[in-house]
Amino acid sequence: MRNQDLQELGQQLRVDSVLAADAAGSGHPTSSMSAADLAAVLLAHHLRYDFDHPDHPGNDRLILSKGHASPLLYALYRAAGAVDDKELLSFRSLGSRLEGHPTPRLPWVDVATGSLGQGLPIGVGMALAGQRLDRVPYRVWVLCGDSEMAEGSIWEAAEHAGYEHLDQLTLVVDVNRLGQHGPTRHEWDLDAYARRLSAFGWHTVAIDGHDVAAIDAALQEAAATVGRPTAVIARTHKGRGVKDVEDREGMHGKPLPDAEHAVEELGGPRSLRVDVAGPLDARVPRAAAVDGPEPPEYRVGDRVATRDAFGAALAALGSRRSDVVALDGEVGDSTRTAAFAEAFPDRFFECYIAEQQLVAAAVGMRARGYVPFASTFAAFLTRAHDFIRMAAASEASIQLVGSHAGVSIGQDGPSQMGLEDLAMMRALYGSTVLYPCDAHQTARLVTTMADLPGIGYLRTTRGATEVLYGPDEKFPVGGSKVLRSGERDRVTVVAAGVTVHEALRAADRLAAEAIDIRVIDLYSVKPVDTATLQEAADATGCLMTVEDHRPEGGIGDAVASAFADGRPVPRLIRLAVRNMPASATPDEQLHLAGIDAEAIAAAVRLLVEQAVVR
Repeated sequence: MRNQDLQELGQQLRVDSVLAADAAGSGHPTSSMSAADLAAVLLAHHLRYDFDHPDHPGNDRLILSKGHASPLLYALYRAAGAVDDKELLSFRSLGSRLEGHPTPRLPWVDVATGSLGQGLPIGVGMALAGQRLDRVPYRVWVLCGDSEMAEGSIWEAAEHAGYEHLDQLTLVVDVNRLGQHGPTRHEWDLDAYARRLSAFGWHTVAIDGHDVAAIDAALQEAAATVGRPTAVIARTHKGRGVKDVEDREGMHGKPLPDAEHAVEELGGPRSLRVDVAGPLDARVPRAAAVDGPEPPEYRVGDRVATRDAFGAALAALGSRRSDVVALDGEVGDSTRTAAFAEAFPDRFFECYIAEQQLVAAAVGMRARGYVPFASTFAAFLTRAHDFIRMAAASEASIQLVGSHAGVSIGQDGPSQMGLEDLAMMRALYGSTVLYPCDAHQTARLVTTMADLPGIGYLRTTRGATEVLYGPDEKFPVGGSKVLRSGERDRVTVVAAGVTVHEALRAADRLAAEAIDIRVIDLYSVKPVDTATLQEAADATGCLMTVEDHRPEGGIGDAVASAFADGRPVPRLIRLAVRNMPASATPDEQLHLAGIDAEAIAAAVRLLVEQAVVR
């Protein structure tokens, strides 16, 4: 396209953004208008994409990190012939694919955006996949706003991209000076952004974001830059082209007050179509699943930490499936992903102490067809909660593993203890939450996780626990195991992970006193085994949950949910971590929290005494 045609295309994108937001009665047209020239040049001259085949392995990837500017993205799709006029005006309406912020309901959207600061970290994951896994020269384009440059996740990503020399990655920063409420931190100081990005090893180009020739030259320069990522830092005007709103505060996130006049001022509607360049021929060589070593087998009665079993199982899985990748937050010797790293260094990604980037990279790799297992301490995954939440919105099937869960880690104290992770993971849309108690159970669940839809979470334990199950035992998602039961059971104790072993010890003590209890290993915390729990409630009338977790949102709430269908609710007793731990041995921690065998036995005795009195 000639420069004049590019300018016309930019105006078309502005008009379409205004019309879409006006039809919806809401939206962010001014944020879309500032980046319209950037998007026009990118679409017409630089993006290589087959809209009829969005899964083509050679397609460039485009991430609109400033997801609130979705009218611009949808206008771009209209210019490419992927969206028609009628669908464009369905923006934000019930049943429309054109949501307020982009989601993968559209086949050309890889990931949901709108929570600012996420596009670049996810783009880093995609670029890592392109350069280290696919070995295909597609480009990853990320368009972000200047407000989100204040997010810490942006700088986790910037450092990681520079360190990894991701020259297939280009960040385009729309510096329109105005945020939601007032000016941004650096306003139009392009050098402030350039200095920071340059310090992380980026090549930077500062331009007038409304000069289509300068934009074209900058994007060409980015594509030609070797050995480091490029940031195009573009000075723009919010609401560009409409005098009543251009560079004016108070116009964020609302339709233009007079859309008809604005469209007229922008030169009226247009119907330009762009013949988008197709992708380069590319094939991603991925071997099919092959026969490989199974996870190690353990003897019943041996003591093995579930984190050790996880590491061995993941390495075995990697030998059978070349699409499995592992990521870690610089604690691989503790989480035990080091075993995978040693066996498959090309498929292991060290993300260092940057948990947001850790999860974002997993999401980006999943978007490229890989099966990521991302691991760190359970406590530290809380830092990445928003990325995990948005991964669920993207319907990204990623597998997360949190080690060092609960007070049972011992002397390290509360800063290292995952005590809220089950609640966090259970609350996610479509998530699966698993908490194994022994080595064989862990190994089976790791293999199962590779094919799970949505967010999968595996909680592992630091200390060694006794192997309870044989290597051929099955552990379906949504199941449980009844480890002790009889006709004279007075109480059902429901446990998972480390507390299963405490419950069994308590059962032995109580049996010596002629008090029988049922013990359920609730390894699948979500979905929960409703049928087994209801059967136990019918048999004993009382369920006691014991968990190395806070009482809110964990196993106790999971069990309670089994009785939310209107049936009579049994007596529910919860033993959980209610104190603030300090340094102590693992056994002392369990005792002080009131979740060890002694505490379980004492609670059961009290319940039995109360029943006798009544």
